[in-house]
Amino acid sequence: MKIHILGICGTFMGGIALLAREQGHHVTGADSNVYPPMSTMLAEQGVDIMQGFQPHDIPPDTDTLVVGNVMRRGLDIVEHVLDRNLPYTSGPQWLGEHILRDRWVLAVAGTHGKTTTASMLAWILEYAGLQPGFLIGGVPENFGISARLGASPFFVVEADEYDTAFFDKRSKFVHYHPRTVILNNLEYDHADIFPDVQAIKTQFHHLMRTVPSSGLAVVNAQEANLKDTLAMGCWTPVETFADGDWRAEYLQADGSAFRVFCKGVEQGIVRWDLLGEHNVNNALAAIAAARHAGVPAEHAIAGLAEFQGVKRRMQVRGTVRGVTVYDDFAHHPTAITTTLAGLRAKVGKARIIALLEPRSNTMRMGTHGAAVAAALQVADYAFIYQLPEWDDIDVLVATVAQLAQAGDHVLVMSNGGFGGVHDKLLAQLAN
Repeated sequence: MKIHILGICGTFMGGIALLAREQGHHVTGADSNVYPPMSTMLAEQGVDIMQGFQPHDIPPDTDTLVVGNVMRRGLDIVEHVLDRNLPYTSGPQWLGEHILRDRWVLAVAGTHGKTTTASMLAWILEYAGLQPGFLIGGVPENFGISARLGASPFFVVEADEYDTAFFDKRSKFVHYHPRTVILNNLEYDHADIFPDVQAIKTQFHHLMRTVPSSGLAVVNAQEANLKDTLAMGCWTPVETFADGDWRAEYLQADGSAFRVFCKGVEQGIVRWDLLGEHNVNNALAAIAAARHAGVPAEHAIAGLAEFQGVKRRMQVRGTVRGVTVYDDFAHHPTAITTTLAGLRAKVGKARIIALLEPRSNTMRMGTHGAAVAAALQVADYAFIYQLPEWDDIDVLVATVAQLAQAGDHVLVMSNGGFGGVHDKLLAQLAN
């Protein structure tokens, strides 16, 4: 089968491309905004990418178009597809019908932490020898790719609450039918499609309606919105983390070492390179979900000691003249807060310079304006890149490079390419 993917360089759709190719399909795609790591990974896998969305770029012998949710009515290519009655489907629907059917799906949902937790869970299953399949909205360093079919019934999927496509306004995750589901958190986000937090709770409730009574829901006990969601209806056994069934006892304040307890019984000690309370909670959730798939907690804990993290999640991009530059995928004030808190716990009184590109729809709409300002207060200096305040990335790079001194930590936060600011800053520092 020949598949053409519209919006192929999104992390989710890029994963679809890899899975389809692994199944033996011929895959091509197009996107208007091509940047690493997804573009690099797809090129390495031999997937041809066309720049821009031109109707004439659709191969004439295409069997199916897989449409990403970046596509909108009114775009020439969308109108072309509809006018000519070309066969099309959404990424989540294609995934559910062609990959997840008859698999033991372990889905990781939540406003933030999905990518890291799903990566942990996939690695734990791999460490245990279960050879899981996965589709993750990032590139786990342990695997080097964002998606694979796997060689067992188990499949880990990052379960996003964003809508499916221009023709299907349900959340993506209702297509996945998980047996094991992690609910990390639930906060107001995606202001472009959800009018309020209650609308998001409703979508999470729809997800819970698809989880069987023989399954398991692993739920953050500290999240009031998740308690409200479960109160709307839950037919599945629940285990809680962060408080309740699974909890941690910190051995290091930065979260780099902690004891794991399940219902009061110690399971072992995690010692790893990750930082922050959010990652400790992510680990507890992953351990609990892996146990449901048959991995003893002590094996999961041993696996986490070898977990290498995820590209663009507090990833060190380089250290030049004593200045360390990090890349982090930030899109919500809570994620900014927890990331900065973890870095502060690690570096102590060293200076932190934060660079934020508020690129998500919610941030650009100003929905979290005051919360973003509060989240950045942990940093010693904060720069927000948003036109027209900064109309030139090079001006920002020069300003930060002049400010930075040996011992500083520069945290770059964006859910996009940010104009290549990381490499430009490292090069400027070197000069």
